[in-house]
Amino acid sequence: MNKAAVTKIIATLIMLFFSIVMIVPFLWMISTSFKTPSEVFRYPIQWIPDHFNWSHHIKVWSGQGSFVPYYLNSLKVAVLSTIGAVALSALAAYGFARIEFKGRNTMFLVYLSMMMVPPQVLFVPKFIMFDWAGIYNTHWALILPGMFTIFGVFMMRQFFLSVPHEISEAAFIDGAGHFRIFSRIILPMAKPSLATLAIIDFSWHWNDYENALVFLIDQDLFTVPLGLQNFILENNVDYNGMMAAATAGIIPMILVFLLGQKYIIEGVASSAVKG
Repeated sequence: MNKAAVTKIIATLIMLFFSIVMIVPFLWMISTSFKTPSEVFRYPIQWIPDHFNWSHHIKVWSGQGSFVPYYLNSLKVAVLSTIGAVALSALAAYGFARIEFKGRNTMFLVYLSMMMVPPQVLFVPKFIMFDWAGIYNTHWALILPGMFTIFGVFMMRQFFLSVPHEISEAAFIDGAGHFRIFSRIILPMAKPSLATLAIIDFSWHWNDYENALVFLIDQDLFTVPLGLQNFILENNVDYNGMMAAATAGIIPMILVFLLGQKYIIEGVASSAVKG
């Protein structure tokens, strides 16, 4: 066995180890959602319960204290924010990448530097602005800011820069304008990047806790991360119910990834062919 093969095997084993380390908490979460309260902290860990208890999952989806309203709220916020973020990021990225204007690179660097500002610093100004605009304690306080993502503009700009300028020049010669070139030529080529941005952005908004905690007051507006607080009782914590809700909470992210992975794989394959 040569040195390259040994190195590859070692690297594979290291990645396998870290994969197991990362997946163990998820397995414990799923296992706990089917346990009885007495089995939660049993040591050593009992990965497979003696009897599968479905009552916690039934409670999450039906009856009093159902999590369905929280899931609908999270879907509303995450879907609208993601659609807006993908559309606006693609438009802004096209302007920064394909349209020549004075001070373009300087403006982009200033815009990119805003990533260094911690989001927590903006809570007070955003609170004042949202209260003045009348959207505080509404889902719009989460959706509208979520439509603007610096990372999304940066990622899409990098892709648009990789598209040969000869394609745009040929379209200009045929009489096409920027909007037609963007919608008919550049955007269809950007499906892998759009899908990747959509998956990342959806996951971010679905798991967003801080913004929902600060800008939402009414319980009927709560999203899934805030709804999990209902399992923190006065004298104890309902770990079984919390893990059942958290297990159901990862389903939308898995579905989004499964729906978008086709375009990501196509992008990787096409890049390999071009290389």
